[in-house]
Amino acid sequence: MSYNTSNTGSGSRTPRRTFEFGRTHVVRPKGNHQATIVWLHGLGDKGSSWSQLLETLPLPNIKWICPTAPSRPVALFGGFPCTAWFDMGEISEDAPDDMEGLDASAAHVANLLSTEPADIKLGVGGFSMGAATALYSATCRVLGQYGNGNPYPVNLSAIVGLSGWLPCSRTLRNRVEASNEAARRAASLPTLLCHGLGDDVVAYGHGEKCAQVLSSAGFRNLMFRTYNGLGHYTIPEETDEVCTWLTASLGLEGSRSY
Repeated sequence: MSYNTSNTGSGSRTPRRTFEFGRTHVVRPKGNHQATIVWLHGLGDKGSSWSQLLETLPLPNIKWICPTAPSRPVALFGGFPCTAWFDMGEISEDAPDDMEGLDASAAHVANLLSTEPADIKLGVGGFSMGAATALYSATCRVLGQYGNGNPYPVNLSAIVGLSGWLPCSRTLRNRVEASNEAARRAASLPTLLCHGLGDDVVAYGHGEKCAQVLSSAGFRNLMFRTYNGLGHYTIPEETDEVCTWLTASLGLEGSRSY
């Protein structure tokens, strides 16, 4: 599978954009397949960058799917095109959210997970803009629908966000509180957030605010980890934390070995 398109219907009268996603890289489990996680790269990156790192992690029971975002004009770069899960002008609660782009990427992730066996636990994780998209997928799962109102079809069991932020944070708490089912899903969805205090690309405050908003919206099973001196990249200490947390949260075999 080298190229895919994703088109989510919004019911609006404006023409819908069609997004062409890049190559998807898959890291097969080396042991008994118990979980599948879609991992999303950051702005301007591609799936192969993370698949190489994920292949080295001591998580033999996880299958990793690393898609590549569409190449599109990005307002942050003055309209210059690069791989991006959605368009963005700045990282701010006051900035408008590209709902069409977010929905298309969340639908692409759900589509990648939808063909996994029924007994396999499913998760979404990512770095930077990929983390933002993973967290948006989490809110779609909790609310039971995409931003355009279409039903969200996948049962997620784990969310990981490294050096990211939370799109559509302004209305999340009210929307979750308005539904008993959404509140139940929020309370039970394991979520790990990690952020470096030295991040000069996505400021630490955005990660901290993300954790606060999710907690206030009822995400009870949430862990927020802070790393002194860590910039906008990952380090072994952080990936070790991810491995330990995923093993425990997903109930993977060999949890005492890693």
